[in-house]
Amino acid sequence: MLRTFACASVLALLLAPLPALAQQRAVPDNRAQVQFSLAPVVKQVTPAVVNVYGTRVEKRPQNPFFDDPFFRRFFGDGGFGVPQDRVQRSLGSGVIVEPSGLVITNNHVIENMTEVRVALGDKREFEADIVLRDPRSDLAVLRIKGNGPFPTAPLGSDDTIEVGDFVIAIGNPFGVGQTVTQGIVSALARTQVGISDFQSFIQTDAAINPGNSGGPLVDASGHVIGINTAIFSRSGGSMGIGFAVPAAMVRTVLASAKEGGKSVRRPWFGARLQVVSADIAESMGMERPTGALVVSTLPGSPAGAAGLKSGDVIVAVDGRAIEDPDSFGYRFATRPLGGRVAVTILRGGKRADIPVELAAAPERPAREALTVASNSPLRGATIVNLSPAVAEELSLQGLSKGVAVQELDQGSTAERLGFQTGDVVLAVNGSEVETTKDLDRVMRSRASYWQVTINRKGQVFTTMFGG
Repeated sequence: MLRTFACASVLALLLAPLPALAQQRAVPDNRAQVQFSLAPVVKQVTPAVVNVYGTRVEKRPQNPFFDDPFFRRFFGDGGFGVPQDRVQRSLGSGVIVEPSGLVITNNHVIENMTEVRVALGDKREFEADIVLRDPRSDLAVLRIKGNGPFPTAPLGSDDTIEVGDFVIAIGNPFGVGQTVTQGIVSALARTQVGISDFQSFIQTDAAINPGNSGGPLVDASGHVIGINTAIFSRSGGSMGIGFAVPAAMVRTVLASAKEGGKSVRRPWFGARLQVVSADIAESMGMERPTGALVVSTLPGSPAGAAGLKSGDVIVAVDGRAIEDPDSFGYRFATRPLGGRVAVTILRGGKRADIPVELAAAPERPAREALTVASNSPLRGATIVNLSPAVAEELSLQGLSKGVAVQELDQGSTAERLGFQTGDVVLAVNGSEVETTKDLDRVMRSRASYWQVTINRKGQVFTTMFGG
C-alpha cells in the first residue's frame, strides 16, 4: 500500500566529512573509514529543514435556535447539541531553499489548509504564505513571513547520483521532533508508482514515516537531491521503500514560483503515448520493450509540428534513455521553456533525432472561468473552457472539446453530488456544451431534472439528478 507522508529524512554518504572525497565512490577499506561520522553534513543541512503545520477550520451549520437568548440562557455557547467548529490539521516537513524564506514541501502536506506555520530547528516559528501548489508533482512552495536571511540547503542534481550512493533524510516523523535517518539510493527513475502525474522517483531505504513528507533527501556533499514524498507500507510505518521527487522537478516548480506564477509552466508535447509491449517490440525488431509509442499527435502541437507520427517509438530525450511514457513525461517536463530538445525515435528500424520546440501549451480558447451559482447540480463548481493549457494542468490527455471542472468549493452541491476536478462536461439536458457561456445559459434554466454527460478520465457517462 502506497502512502504519502511528510518526510524530513536526510540521507548522506559515509565519507561526507571530507569534502575532497565527497565525489569519490569507494567501499571503505579499513575500520577507521567505517567509523566516519555523518555529523558534518547533518550540521550543514538541518538548520534549513523546517516543520510544517497546516490548519483549516470547518464551520458547521448552526441551528437558528442557537441564536435565541432564551435558548442560550439554558444551554450556553457550548451547551448540549450546539455544533462545534471542526479544526483539521496536517503535519509535515520542508526545506528552505532561498535566503528570502522560500520553502519547498509536499502539496499533500498543505492541501486544503488555510493557515500554515513553519518551525525552524532553532525553535523560531513563523506564519507562511502558500505561494504555489502543484498537485501534478505533489510539490508546493511556501514563503516565510519573517525577516531573513534564513539558512538554506542547496539544490543538487539527481542526474549525478547512482544506485548504492549513501544518502540521509531529515524530518519530523510522528511529530517527535527533527530526526535524521540514513540509507542508500535503492533505485532511480521509478515509474508506475501512482503518486503523481510525473513518475520518475528516487527510491531509498532510509526510514521515512508519517510527518516526514516534504523533507529533503540529501547527498554526501549536503545537496538536496529530492523531496521525500511517499512510502510503500502495509502498516503505516517505514518498510524500507521510500520515494522522493527528484531535484530537477523541484527546480521547475521553484522557477514558476519565483516568476510569480500561480501554476507551473512546463513544455507541452502534445501527443498521446503508450507503453511498448513485448509484441510491439518484436514486431518493430527491437531487442527489448522499452520507450514510449506515439499513438497520435494533436494538431498544432510541438510533437505534430516536429513531424512525429503514429507508430514512432521515443527512446531518448537529449541523449538520456527513457523506459516508458512516464519517464519521457518527466524528462520532457523538466526541460526549461524556450529553445528545442532532441527527441530520439525509432522509425522503420532506424534511429533519428528530431528537434522538438519547448513551448508552453497555448490557452486557446481563453478560460472564461464560471463559478456556477444557480440552483443546479454544478452549484459551487468553477468551470473553464478546455484548452491545451487547461488539459495539461488537469492531465486531460487527448481531450480538446467541452468545459472542465477546475475547482470545487468545499461542501458545495457539486462536491456532494460527486463531481470531481478534471471532469469534462460535454452536455446538459441534451444540449451540447462547448463553452462556459453555453453552460451558464443551460444552468440558468429551471428544470425538474438534470441530465449531465461528462468525460472522466476517458470514461463517458450520463448522470441524472432531481430538480
